[in-house]
Amino acid sequence: MKEQRGKPFEPGNSGNPNGRPRGARNKVTLAIEALLDGEAEALTRKAIELAKAGDMQALRLCMDRLAPPRKDSPVAFNLPNMSTVGDAVLAMGSLLKAVAEGDLTPTEAADLTRMVQAFAKIIETAEFEERIQKLEEATHK
Repeated sequence: MKEQRGKPFEPGNSGNPNGRPRGARNKVTLAIEALLDGEAEALTRKAIELAKAGDMQALRLCMDRLAPPRKDSPVAFNLPNMSTVGDAVLAMGSLLKAVAEGDLTPTEAADLTRMVQAFAKIIETAEFEERIQKLEEATHK
C-alpha cells in the first residue's frame, strides 16, 4: 500500500481541475427538459384528465403538486418572555409541562428546546463579551 504524505491536494485547488464547471447542468436533465419543452400544458391537462377518470397514480401526482404534504406546522404555545439565561430555564420548564399535559408533542418540544438553547447560548456569549469589555476598560484606566 502506498504511503500518502501530506494532503491529497492543496487547499483552494481542486483535485480534478478539469471537472464539471460551476453551474453546469446534468446532460440527462437538459435532454428531458428539451423533450418536454412546450408540452407542459398538454401533459398537465392529460394528468388531470386521468386523475378525474380514476387513475390513482395521476390523482396522487396532481394532489402532490396542488397540496404537498406539510413537513412542519405552526405550534400554538405560550412561551415565557426571554431576555436572560434564567428565563431560558423557565422556558424549558414550560416546555416540559406542555409535553406532560399533552399540549406539545415530544418532537415539537425538542424543536423548541433547540431554539431555547440557541437563545441561551447567544445571551451567555453577549454577557461574557460585556464582562470582558468591562474588565478591559477597568485595566486600561
